[in-house]
Amino acid sequence: MGNLPIIAVNPPLTPVRHHCRMTNYRRLRVPGGTYFFTVCLEDRAGTSLIDHIDVLRSAYARTVDELPVRCRAMVVLPNHLHAIWTLPEDDDAFSERWRRIKARFSHDLPESCSPCRSKVEKRERGIWQRRFWEHKVRNDSDLASAIEYCRVDPVKRGLVADPAEWRYSSFRR
Repeated sequence: MGNLPIIAVNPPLTPVRHHCRMTNYRRLRVPGGTYFFTVCLEDRAGTSLIDHIDVLRSAYARTVDELPVRCRAMVVLPNHLHAIWTLPEDDDAFSERWRRIKARFSHDLPESCSPCRSKVEKRERGIWQRRFWEHKVRNDSDLASAIEYCRVDPVKRGLVADPAEWRYSSFRR
């Protein structure tokens, strides 16, 4: 018993080097899927999205011109936005779309904020939160709930008394 070989049950881990710059978050990616998104400013008390709505609209239009989506509903609030998109049948690249929208909006804004050191090191302006939240819409009931959330969020936030009063919503169309 004293001369039994030592067997490494858990061999030492070797570091894995990733060659891409972006973190690969666990996201449910379904080509042609419908998703409900929330995208937030870094400054949760900020109002840049409605203060510079034309800049946001331009960034959005340029992006969806290059990478189309079917927008089911969208609402822009002072410091965050919600959107419900259905992607093309052979496409699951919603992250690239949001990256372009955020980058274009940030690039076209006047210089007005001072980002933290970690964002400066990554050449970020510090306007957006680095991530966004997405939810894969699974059925018609889920879609109806997401649309209703977009519709009533300006009321819930105390910005208007009636959803129809909010100027920055697809429900005014």
